Amino acid sequence: MAMGLHKSGGKRRMRAPMAEINVTPFVDVMLVLLIIFMVTAPLLNSGVPLDLPDSRAKALSQEADQLEISMTRDGRLYFDNSELAPGELPDRLVQAIGAAGGTPPPVTLRADRSLDYGRVMAVMGELNRAGFTAISLVNNSSSELP
Repeated sequence: MAMGLHKSGGKRRMRAPMAEINVTPFVDVMLVLLIIFMVTAPLLNSGVPLDLPDSRAKALSQEADQLEISMTRDGRLYFDNSELAPGELPDRLVQAIGAAGGTPPPVTLRADRSLDYGRVMAVMGELNRAGFTAISLVNNSSSELP
């Protein structure tokens, strides 16, 4: 007698395929990803480390298509987190206007607090000369000022 070759005399019941999806592992993964994004999102605000001045001004909304110009303590200039060579800013501003369809996008200017006021004004003058009129100055919000 061979094993498993004979049938036991009745109808054989087949198991129906399970049509339910177990969502518990999916929810667990999504919660972990949510926590990771919540922790890392504030750290992605800027790639150029600066010591920004303090102010009690209200925060402005951030638009997706705005340009970011950063000025470091030693006077280096960054355009959307890429360092610019001296004298390269006017050309990059013209390119940005061309990429935006002829309308200058809003600009956020981040300057280190130890910079000379004249350097910041020189960059703002270049922005104005290129046609950028919506310029936001970024600072640290503080409830106490001297």
